[in-house]
Amino acid sequence: MAVPSFFLLISILSALLMPLSGLQNVSSSTCMPAPPADRLPVYPSDLPRIQFALNLEHLEAAFFCYGALGHGLDVLAPELVMGGPPSIGAMKANLNPLVEDIIEQFCYQEIAHIRVITETVGPFPRPLMDLSVKNFAHITNVALGRELNPPFDPYANTVNFLIATYWLPYMGLTAYVGTDPNLLGYWSHRLVSGLLGVEAGQDAIDRGLLYQMKEEKVEPYNITVAEFTNHISILRNCLGGCGIKDEGLIVPLELGSENKTCGNILSADVNSLSYARTAAETLRVIYSTGDEHVPGGFLPKGGNGEIARSYLHHH
Repeated sequence: MAVPSFFLLISILSALLMPLSGLQNVSSSTCMPAPPADRLPVYPSDLPRIQFALNLEHLEAAFFCYGALGHGLDVLAPELVMGGPPSIGAMKANLNPLVEDIIEQFCYQEIAHIRVITETVGPFPRPLMDLSVKNFAHITNVALGRELNPPFDPYANTVNFLIATYWLPYMGLTAYVGTDPNLLGYWSHRLVSGLLGVEAGQDAIDRGLLYQMKEEKVEPYNITVAEFTNHISILRNCLGGCGIKDEGLIVPLELGSENKTCGNILSADVNSLSYARTAAETLRVIYSTGDEHVPGGFLPKGGNGEIARSYLHHH
């Protein structure tokens, strides 16, 4: 076996000992793929498709920032609001220390997402968002097919907040998977794949935490955590209107990976690939109306941006 040279050993050792902050300044043509010679970074047709994601990113930022910190973009990054109205009903959640730490990280991740999308394709005013107990209680009642008493409160405790979180990052995940094939620019693909990776990570963390308690009852309803997720996924499939794009924590064997497991830590198709949703499907679910032309739910006055507004204008 060849023995590494003294200078190679010194270089390796120096890299291992180098502070991570110092590594940020290292640049090399081999560290990033060369852009395609015949492609633009961002094509005009990419702009509205990427910008559409701001509707979901604003929703998540408000929910996570208020949940962990008790305030949102108006305090943390007011330059990103662009004159949009404050959210309805978002508030500080009663979280255990671990989950509060995780949700605070999610909060700042979403702020970064809004910033990079805005810098790439341009901003639009933050849409009106309803993150109130009343709205979550209503959509939860619809999902479960009965009225819960007391009404479901996402901010009451850690378990409730994690179940409410189940509504959000996954929608961003499937929307990004649906958007990416329609993009032309090489930076557009890089941006959306990077956003997708973090949304998928957030969803996986949420599902992982919920999976640990899947058989536990959500008090005081005598309904298990897994049953909550299954009912939410079924409702989202119904609202989306395009078949199965959503799966809870426990599924029939025929929907499990390779048809060999009922445990479903990640929601994925028959090939264990992430499901994709179009912008119209996404709006049907986020509006909770099953119709991309009729706003409601989390966005009571509809989404902003060219795509979301076009559906409203043609109603």
